[in-house]
Amino acid sequence: MATTPAPPQAPPKPTWDPRRQQQPVFPWLRPTIRIRLTLLYGGMFLIAGILLLSIIYLLAAQAISTGNQPLFKIVKFDNLQVSSDNCPAINMAGTANTVPLQEFNNAIAQCVDHQRQAALDNLLSRSLLALLGLAVIAFAFGYAMAGRVLSPLGRITRTARAVAGSDLSRRIELDGPDDELKELADTFDDMLERLQRAFTAQQRFVGNASHELRTPLAINRTLLEVHLSDPGAPVELQQLGKTLLATNERSEQLVEGLLLLARSDNQIVERKPVDLAEVASQAVDQVHAEAEAKGVTIRGVRKPAVVQGNGVLLERIALNLVQNAVRYNVPEEGWVEVNTEIQHGQAVLYVANTGPVVPAYEIDNLFEPFRRLRTERTGSDKGVGLGLSIVRSVARAHGGHIAAQPREGGGLVMRVTLPV
Repeated sequence: MATTPAPPQAPPKPTWDPRRQQQPVFPWLRPTIRIRLTLLYGGMFLIAGILLLSIIYLLAAQAISTGNQPLFKIVKFDNLQVSSDNCPAINMAGTANTVPLQEFNNAIAQCVDHQRQAALDNLLSRSLLALLGLAVIAFAFGYAMAGRVLSPLGRITRTARAVAGSDLSRRIELDGPDDELKELADTFDDMLERLQRAFTAQQRFVGNASHELRTPLAINRTLLEVHLSDPGAPVELQQLGKTLLATNERSEQLVEGLLLLARSDNQIVERKPVDLAEVASQAVDQVHAEAEAKGVTIRGVRKPAVVQGNGVLLERIALNLVQNAVRYNVPEEGWVEVNTEIQHGQAVLYVANTGPVVPAYEIDNLFEPFRRLRTERTGSDKGVGLGLSIVRSVARAHGGHIAAQPREGGGLVMRVTLPV
């Protein structure tokens, strides 16, 4: 078997998954409810503090203000010496023998006005510092109180996130006062209870229906094989038996596919180390005979890529992709390339093939159950229309995703990415 290295491929465009949390570039700038409540609490306190400070300042200014007239004036003095460190103008006034009395009184009035303004400025500066300190305390207190008030919402969010991972058994079970948050949590618990019952009933129905359908299909296959083994049976009867046997085999594949699809919709609980290279090699071995019969060459390099998951389901991913790549190929000189490797910290299964040209707008339809692109690609003789649906469901159950893109010249490139 020829092996050639895989051509360099651009990393697949990430698809949105509700179970994965989109982290912001700057988490501290994320406008959470807690931050908004903190800004609201702190802003209201800051506005109230500014208003209170303005009122106190105006009242203090009015209380110590007596208008433009001085509190007192000197009408007569003899040999009076005045000294002041805060009012140099009074020192310059000297005595009554050198300075006129009116000029001396004006100097005293200016000194009083200056001291009054200094007192108001000192009050304003100290009040602003006190307001700034209290604002910091208010914002910190508001942040703590907002976190305490919103803690039930955090529990609801964590439970919803766990439920998004297909764990419907989780419940919030919020205790505390019977307020709006507890009512919301109880309503959410009731909804989860109904959803769990509905999903359980659906899975039980699919499992029971698939099991009940297996028995008559197995009986039909046995009866047909017994009749076909009779050498004396007419040729027409043998031809009819072969047609019915092929139809019965297709029905069995459909039932098995439905059952696997129902199982793979659940999150994988028991995980074990599984090497994608080994899984892909086993899938190639199973399809090798069919590929040789169709003249399709299977190539590729399968490097170790160990993931945590279910080996049977992961093998079904590789088998379905390789089978589709072989069956929906060109009649002559077709090839299928199967590679496994580790890229960007994730395990990648790469399957590319030659084949008919697939329009890009039809890619999404390939992953829908029973959705057929056209006869030459998803004809009734090649499958039951569940292969890629099962691949996508199993990949999601393992926390990964599958991306498909048309290959230039015809065919598809399938890339399954799984966490290691």
